[in-house]
Amino acid sequence: PIYSFGTAHQIILSIRQHNSTIFLSLSTKYKHSTTMNATQQKPMATSAAAPPSLLTQVGMAGSAAVITVTFIHPIDVVKTRIQVSTEYGKMGMGGTAAHVVKNEGISGLWKGVNAAWLREASYTSLRLGLYEPIKVAFGATGSDATFAKKFLAGSAAGALGSLAGNPFDVLKTKLMTSGGKEMPSMMKTAMELYGNQGVQGFYRGIDSNIARAMVLNGTKMGVYDQSKGYV
Repeated sequence: PIYSFGTAHQIILSIRQHNSTIFLSLSTKYKHSTTMNATQQKPMATSAAAPPSLLTQVGMAGSAAVITVTFIHPIDVVKTRIQVSTEYGKMGMGGTAAHVVKNEGISGLWKGVNAAWLREASYTSLRLGLYEPIKVAFGATGSDATFAKKFLAGSAAGALGSLAGNPFDVLKTKLMTSGGKEMPSMMKTAMELYGNQGVQGFYRGIDSNIARAMVLNGTKMGVYDQSKGYV
C-alpha cells in the first residue's frame, strides 16, 4: 500500500512513543530492583556493646594483680628486707636473695604472699576497677575531658583502694621480714597485731599510703587515658 507523508510521520512518532514507554518501564523496574537488593543487603544496625559492670571491672583488675604479684613477690621480699635492715642493705640485692634462700629455703622468698594476694585483691582491684565509674561521676568521659579531671578520678580511686588494702599491706610487711624456715601464719600475725595495737595497728602509715596511692594512680590512669587520645 502507498502511505502519504503525513501518515508515515504519524507511524514513526507512534513507534518512538512506544519505545520510550518501554524504556521508562524497564528503567523503573531496574531502579526498584536495585533499591530492594540494597535494602536486603544492608546489615542490620546493632546496638553498642554494654560496658562491663562495676563488679566485672573490679574483678578483672584484682585477678590480673593477684597473678602478677605471685611472680614479683620474691623481688618485693628482697626489697623490703633491704629497706628495713642495715645488714641486708650491705648485702645488696643478690646477697640478700642468696642469704634468704640459704637460711630460709626457696619458700622464704614467698613469705607473706598470701597477704600480698589479699592486698592486691582489695587495693589494686579498687584503684583500677573504680577509675571508670568515678570518671563518669566527675564528668570526665567526653573527648574534651581535661587531664585534671582524669587525674582527680584516678586519685580518688587510689585513695579508696588504699583504705581497703592498708591492713593487708601492714601484714605483708611483717610476714616478709620474719626470719626462720617456718612459714609465718597470717592469721596468727593478725591476732598478735590486734592484741598489741588494736584496730589502729592495721592502719599504721595510712596517711602516707593514701598520699602515695593518690599520686601514683592519678598520674598513671590520667596519663594513660589522656595519651589514648593522641594515638
